This record gives sequence, C-alpha cells and structure tokens, in this order.
Amino acid sequence: MANRENEYLEKGDYHKNLDNDWRFFPVYVAKMRLVEKTLTSLDKSRKIIDLGCGEGVLVEKFKERGYDIVGLDLNYESEFVLKRGLTRTGFADNSFDTALCLCVLEHLSFEDQEAALKEIKRILKPGGTLILTLSNLAHFASRFTFFFLGRLIRTSEAKRHISDRPIAEYLELLREFKFTIKKRRGLFPTFPVSSLLTYFFPSRMVGWHRILNIFAWPNWSFLNFLVCENEKN
Repeated sequence: MANRENEYLEKGDYHKNLDNDWRFFPVYVAKMRLVEKTLTSLDKSRKIIDLGCGEGVLVEKFKERGYDIVGLDLNYESEFVLKRGLTRTGFADNSFDTALCLCVLEHLSFEDQEAALKEIKRILKPGGTLILTLSNLAHFASRFTFFFLGRLIRTSEAKRHISDRPIAEYLELLREFKFTIKKRRGLFPTFPVSSLLTYFFPSRMVGWHRILNIFAWPNWSFLNFLVCENEKN
C-alpha cells in the first residue's frame, strides 16, 4: 500500500494513470520517451537512483527489466520508493553510477537546489552520470509575453515551481558543482500557435510535438533534457 502526501494525496497516482487531457501530457510523453531511451542504453549492472521519482513509474518499469534501480521521494512511499528528501538521501558516498532528477529542482527553494546538487554529487560516483530535466522560465512564449506585456509565463503555479529559473542559471549552477554537460536537448519550443493548441488539445498534439522537438533550440524550449558527467574532485 502506497503512502502518499501533498499532491499525491490530492491527485492520486496521476503519473501512472495519465489523463490525456492534462495540458502537460505531450511534454511528459516526450520527456519519458527520451529518458527511457537513455536508460535502456546503460549497462544493467549500473546502480541507478531516481530522485524525486513520485510514484516510481520508471523505477518499477526498469526493475522489471532487471535494472538495479531505487526510487526516492519526499511525498511518496511504496515497494519501489523510499520516503526521503533530496538534500539528505541517507546513502553513502559514491553509492550510485547514475542519478535521475526529472523535473524536480524547480520545486525546491534556491537554497535547497544547491543542497540537492551537493548531495547528488556526494552519492554519485566520480565519472557517474546525472540525467536531468529542467523547466526553463525563459521559454519562447515567456519571452514573447514579457516583451509585449511585461510579464513572464511561469512553467507552473508559483506554489509548485517555487524557484523557477531561466535555463542559463541552471547550467551555471551545474558547472559550479562540477557537472560536465555531455548532452543537452530542448523539448517543446513554446511558439504561440503550438502552445495554444497544446493547452486546449493536449492529447492530439503528441505527434506534432515529436516534429517540434526535432528543431527545438534548448534556450527557447519549455523543458531541457541534460546528460551530465560528475567530474572527479
């Protein structure tokens, strides 16, 4: 029996039971496809941790495929997920070969973002892989509305993404903690027409997002996907 708190108590296992009319549905589908493709390319002997994993969708799926993976979330606990926070994971130094941190940092305060990266660096082996997805406050539609209306379009409600940042600030933070960016891709460049269609007809836009993402410049995109290497100290 899963132990839920906060949004999972309110919404249930909403990542497991996807609503096709959820306005982030096509972005989520594209993100998960890219993450799964990356994980599948890894050797099964690598120890993996999914930080802030929610219901543990990836953890459960990849455990069934024989991967050595554990999930961790502050608001969810189950057979696959340990109820712990990102700033104090409880694991020993150099415990993991790969860490996932997918759409998590923007939910933390600025101070806790730094604390979380420090903790990730501690539990990740030197030369290990950090796979991230990060919301970008400076996505195209946000820049557009700021130019004409003097306001930014946040990537979610302020109470959820309490420390929204432009992607350049995240990149600077990663470099500060000695993570070398090996791969970076953009997901969903928020051009006005496609943004409106996604908002009103999310389930119909999955195929169109596949095309958009081929040409998505990360600095303009709603979401950034990064693969980083943990530099040796």
